Amino acid sequence: MIRTRVFLWTIVIAALFIIDSAAPILAADPKPDATIKNKNIEASVFVSDSIKADPALAADCLADGKKWIDKQAADADSYRKTDPQMFRDGGWNYERKYDIRSVVADRYVSILRSDYVDAHAAHPNTDVNTILWDRTAQKRISIRPFFTETADNCPTMQAILKAVIASLKIEKKKRDATETATSEWFRSLEPKLLKIGAVTLAPSTVSGKSSGLTFHYPPYAVGPYAEGEYVAFVPWETLKPYLSPEGASIFAGARPKGDDRAQINN
Repeated sequence: MIRTRVFLWTIVIAALFIIDSAAPILAADPKPDATIKNKNIEASVFVSDSIKADPALAADCLADGKKWIDKQAADADSYRKTDPQMFRDGGWNYERKYDIRSVVADRYVSILRSDYVDAHAAHPNTDVNTILWDRTAQKRISIRPFFTETADNCPTMQAILKAVIASLKIEKKKRDATETATSEWFRSLEPKLLKIGAVTLAPSTVSGKSSGLTFHYPPYAVGPYAEGEYVAFVPWETLKPYLSPEGASIFAGARPKGDDRAQINN
């Protein structure tokens, strides 16, 4: 009888070992590349592995991220001194992530910089901005070199703004936003490079090329918080009359299928 029990327990233990061994190994949470944690705030910066593969770009993003969390920590310290009740539910939480959106001509790298902020308000907030990195020059640039003209209110910017609004209206319609509310929100957009939205080079079905420009808007930028983020797409064909020789050389193809959903989901 004792031998039988021992035998049965041996089988049970072996079975449990097999089940445990077959279970998927959960990946550990990524460690932040920079962090600050005290009674006021916990803030972290994450730089993607794809960015880390380029030392100069990684250093630029990390320096930017460290500067950001230092500022948030200083602001939180100041707020606690003036209004301690703002921290009655504990310290605030901040997170910034840097991810590659596209690489064009093996030179121009578009990066999405996403922020998450929980300062114990009615709800957490998110923000999005972009960086365009020139691998050859090893520095940040704007989209100006891709166009013959980008002055405020010039034909180029007028055409881009028109296309952005048309794209946003399509997205608004998908979310059942009213036309009146839509028009009101678009008043914040202007035909100026610094007032039209955070821009990236969209990926393309043609390797090494861009299919156009994508403009990224956090909640509250072009719609109420409940509508979430928006991404407007301007195809390169719309941009063609305004492209410089460098711009003409990097644009071709179509936007990959599913890229619109991927950007909103991110």
